[in-house]
Amino acid sequence: MSGVHTVTTGDDAAGQRLDRWFRRAYPQVTHGRLEKLLRSGQVRVDGKRVKASYRLQVGQSVRVPPLPDPDGTRPPARPSTKLDLSTEEIESLRQRILYRDESVIALDKPAGLAVQGGSGQKRHLDAMLDALRFGADDRPRLVHRLDKDTCGVLLLARNATVARALTASFRGHAVQKVYWAAVAGVPAQKRGRILLPLAKQDGPGGEKVATDAAAGQHAETLFQLVETWRRKISWLVLMPLTGRTHQLRVHCAAMGTPILGDGKYGGRAAFASGLDLPRRLMLQANEIALPHPVDGTTLRVSAPLPEHMSEVWRHGGFNTLKGADAAAALADYASGLSHSP
Repeated sequence: MSGVHTVTTGDDAAGQRLDRWFRRAYPQVTHGRLEKLLRSGQVRVDGKRVKASYRLQVGQSVRVPPLPDPDGTRPPARPSTKLDLSTEEIESLRQRILYRDESVIALDKPAGLAVQGGSGQKRHLDAMLDALRFGADDRPRLVHRLDKDTCGVLLLARNATVARALTASFRGHAVQKVYWAAVAGVPAQKRGRILLPLAKQDGPGGEKVATDAAAGQHAETLFQLVETWRRKISWLVLMPLTGRTHQLRVHCAAMGTPILGDGKYGGRAAFASGLDLPRRLMLQANEIALPHPVDGTTLRVSAPLPEHMSEVWRHGGFNTLKGADAAAALADYASGLSHSP
């Protein structure tokens, strides 16, 4: 991997030690080599020298120097992440814009589109961002992430200054995120707080996240029951107060109400028996609210319910107009709680 580059940390990095994050991203680099890179300042976080034990936060910038490829060779140039899109693909992406000004773009990310590339993943949103320049010198920048199978509101910064401001808002918990989910069954309470630490685990089926009271990281989710259908399906409004990987999926499953379509964490229970519904994850980042990075006014953006989730809402007779009231009630509930770090 030739050339210095910068990596912006995602939700899965929150609270993780830098050395563990680095080894996962660059397994060819030994711990001893990483220590040397840190001591010499070649690896930095937000431009500052840090130790291997430093705990990362969402949206931080990690400076990565030229590194050997996993096979020990150095390619002549770093591969481009840019994806050439057709005119139709560009127009389709632009039609998903929910909000745009000189500083911010809010996009309605579709389910099934990865935000960033991974192993063998060439088609992802980060490779498409040149299509959203609209004449600006800078390409938009990611400041947070959504799971590949989660749809809904995703914010982009249109320059480096705005990216830093948005990142600070996410780190400072100044961002209110509201999700809608259709789950199997009915939770025991109509409103509540889930406090279950989460830890990543490797297994034969790939990496998963599980509750782990001993080694897990603090994870907190608020939920509000909106409507139910025959005790088989419930509509929940969810408000994550932390940003762990797969947090909402694991927390819902731990309540005994897995998100519909989430076979990874809910197994068979995530597919309501006897119902002809799409076998896709029924989780949407419905709304996001935060201080505007330039003028400080409240920027609030919401996304329409996608078709695969609309089928469930139609089947259950759920009234989407109730979502705003449920989110407001959950925000009031959150303001009366004390939160652990």
